[in-house]
Amino acid sequence: MTDKVLVIGAGGQIGTELLEKLNEIHGSSNVVAADLNNSPAFSNNPYEKLDVLDKESLFNVVKKHQVNQVYLLAALLSATAEKNPLFGWKLNMEGLFNVLELAKEKIIDKVYWPSSIAVFGPTTPKVNTPQYTVMEPSTVYGISKQAGERWCEYYFNKYNVDVRSIRYPGLIGWKSAPGGGTTDYAVHIFHEALKNKKYECFLSENTTLPMMYMPDAIKATVDIMHAPAEQIKIRSSYNLTGISFNPKEIAEEIKKHIPDFSISYKIDFRQEIADSWPKSVDDHEAREHWGWAEQFNLSDMTSDMLLNLSKIK
Repeated sequence: MTDKVLVIGAGGQIGTELLEKLNEIHGSSNVVAADLNNSPAFSNNPYEKLDVLDKESLFNVVKKHQVNQVYLLAALLSATAEKNPLFGWKLNMEGLFNVLELAKEKIIDKVYWPSSIAVFGPTTPKVNTPQYTVMEPSTVYGISKQAGERWCEYYFNKYNVDVRSIRYPGLIGWKSAPGGGTTDYAVHIFHEALKNKKYECFLSENTTLPMMYMPDAIKATVDIMHAPAEQIKIRSSYNLTGISFNPKEIAEEIKKHIPDFSISYKIDFRQEIADSWPKSVDDHEAREHWGWAEQFNLSDMTSDMLLNLSKIK
């Protein structure tokens, strides 16, 4: 049987690149792009205008295309959700319930839902944060993701829903704009380095956070979804890590390519969010259970980002 895949939030930072990868695997005619707005990125795919909060429309799209796998990427991210907390909670939670219910009713077979390092909070151990630890998130985004993890695990235990999840670190890519997260500086800095040879950062120079280059994030997402079910031993969400660095370190790496690049700092409300998150995470469970391994370090990522962005500037 050919898998029919629905990507909800396909126009976002992750969705844009995940769509390309899924097209390679399944064939573009078998991958439905769903979002509130159409995009040139969907030109090879069937497109559906979809609000994930509209349960009836979601059901109709799934039935129309005979979808059996859903990647639920629609969410309000950390910085954006802090400005609109009630909507952030509503979108992040009700969207998940609508998809989990389809899986509970056996209308779809498999669900991918991303979590985040935002599930951790100021009381979480900061270095090599373990898979199982204190989780007291202090942001709306983090609270919704922690609650979502518990519900994913519940639906697996109670209804045998095949739901799989990764706690993404900060994600860095060149193919699309970031979506309002606290780690967005690590994308903007490359654009500004090429355009203006300077960048004003909203986090302090020593704010170390777990990060990952988008090709690694896409690889992890596809790998966990294609692993045999018995290898997925954690049904809340897996810790995942690639690179940990701070603004000062990434600026130094950029200077190796653009010697007259300079960075300055104007700290805003996102600093408090970043301070509540880990500096690095321990992801040995993902490595042991389904063979996760990153491919990019800070140097590799910086070279690749500048190379690709310089081609499209």
